[in-house]
Amino acid sequence: MFARKNKTSLPSAAESLPGRDTPMPVPDAHFVNGHALQPPFPEHLEQIVLGMGCFWGAERIFWELPGVHVTAVGYAGGNTPNPNYREVCSGQTGHSEVVLVVFDPKKVSLDDVFRQFWEAHDPTQGMRQGNDLGSQYRSAIYSCDTAQLDAAMHSAKVYQQELAAANLGKITTEISPLARFYYAEDYHQQYLAKNPGGYCGIGGTGISCPIGAHASA
Repeated sequence: MFARKNKTSLPSAAESLPGRDTPMPVPDAHFVNGHALQPPFPEHLEQIVLGMGCFWGAERIFWELPGVHVTAVGYAGGNTPNPNYREVCSGQTGHSEVVLVVFDPKKVSLDDVFRQFWEAHDPTQGMRQGNDLGSQYRSAIYSCDTAQLDAAMHSAKVYQQELAAANLGKITTEISPLARFYYAEDYHQQYLAKNPGGYCGIGGTGISCPIGAHASA
């Protein structure tokens, strides 16, 4: 297997690696809170999948958010079924590194989730996040229903106005319905809880997003 020469463009389905039929084995429980890492989840909970660059630091942001039931890292947005980390990093799968966020909407609103998303990374960088370069580091929101998709589009419009007022760039975040979420390897799950001194590439623009908790402050 060889990495694509241009890792900042998405491969076509024909160019993508074939992957495999067997899902990645993952732990039964979240390393931090002990909740089940895989469905079925309690019926009152909602799910959304978010990409913010390296998924290690991104996941920690959301497991620390009150009202979030469980998080898991994985891959989404590409063509290769059940990819592994090496394949995703090759640029030959089309997948981004993402976080599955399962939350209780009675305790934390979708707008609050989006506010954390927008403020915790720079969504204007295209196929990169900071020094991490490649299509797997692109900013992304993968919605689980039409209402989430509409809310994501609205939040992007609101945040773009704030970025423009600060003379910052245009949002490049991919916003689309979720086709499939593939769990990442065991060692990636809750990585920064297992390795407190590990790499965290998370860093925002410094611009607040006026939705969710900030809107009523």
